Amino acid sequence: MKTNKWLQLAFLMMVFLTSCSSEDTTPSPYVPQGDFDSGVLVLNEGNFHQTNATVSFISFDLSRIQNDLFSSVNPDAILGDTAQSMGFNGNLAYIVVNASNKIEVVNRYTMLKVGEITAGLDSPRYIAFANGKGYVSNWGAGVGGGTIKVIDLGSNNVTATIPVNDYPNKIIEHSGKLYVSHNNLGEKGTTISVIDAATNSVSSSIEVGDLPDTMKIEGDHLWVACLGIYDYLDNSNNTSGSIVEINLVSNAIIQSFFPTNTAARIKHMDLYGDYIFYAINKDIFKMPITGTSLPAMPSFTAAAVENPYGFAVKNNKIYIGDAKDYIVNGEVYVYSSGEQFDPNPIGTLLKTAQVGVGPNGFYFNQ
Repeated sequence: MKTNKWLQLAFLMMVFLTSCSSEDTTPSPYVPQGDFDSGVLVLNEGNFHQTNATVSFISFDLSRIQNDLFSSVNPDAILGDTAQSMGFNGNLAYIVVNASNKIEVVNRYTMLKVGEITAGLDSPRYIAFANGKGYVSNWGAGVGGGTIKVIDLGSNNVTATIPVNDYPNKIIEHSGKLYVSHNNLGEKGTTISVIDAATNSVSSSIEVGDLPDTMKIEGDHLWVACLGIYDYLDNSNNTSGSIVEINLVSNAIIQSFFPTNTAARIKHMDLYGDYIFYAINKDIFKMPITGTSLPAMPSFTAAAVENPYGFAVKNNKIYIGDAKDYIVNGEVYVYSSGEQFDPNPIGTLLKTAQVGVGPNGFYFNQ
């Protein structure tokens, strides 16, 4: 009898321990942080001087699309005139509204407005974060007016101004340094400024190619897509686009890549996995990050897209914003990126979504 009781007790202990072990190893289900979690925010710049900039949402599974997020959540506020870009810092999104000369601060998962920066900006373009501060590129009045405005993120006030070369545009942070591409989207700009966030001063300048624009960082390497010059009045002034790889330890150029078509402009670029994705007009190219030359042929042509404007690659998907004529509502085309274990070959059209006017950027909430 005692033996049976001990066996029963041992059996109950095993069941209890097994139950505890199972509970300890079972991951907790993910709890969304807001209505716009687990998806991509699409920034639509709107028509110049019409204050109709908007934000759209596309869920990662492509099942849900919602437009006019900012207005629907904040009915008493207007996003403004020409939304240029968006930057994430923790749970907050900073929406840079160029022609309204302001930055709207919202919760990135709910789109609820929590603040606004309106003083001290001068034609703001893009924002990055370092050393607990925000850094905003400002075109100013044009030639000679380029600055980086330093933002106190607690008070949302401009606390310092860093003079830089003309037309500071996109800005990215890495290891306490800020890298700023300079171009006026036409014919001026060939450099990347390097700013030390500890001293708020320009420490060096890197000469790259004509009109450096998109920048992406992989490890200690900075990849820069240079547009190349397009002069519609005098084609003899045109130059080829390029992709430049820079060692961020030495700030030395490792190599520069040029397309086989010397008239091609490289307007869009992103890094995803072990590849560089870039666009020349509607042609989408995919190159291994260890490659030694740009591919001669595109991976596919986004033929359905009328006017490629925004571009990003994430979660085995290529997102392209179609601005159409910059007047009517735009569309987002989502294609497969053809990654390993993806049943769809690269270029398979997965979704088309109508969004706002001028979809110029994609920002991923995950």
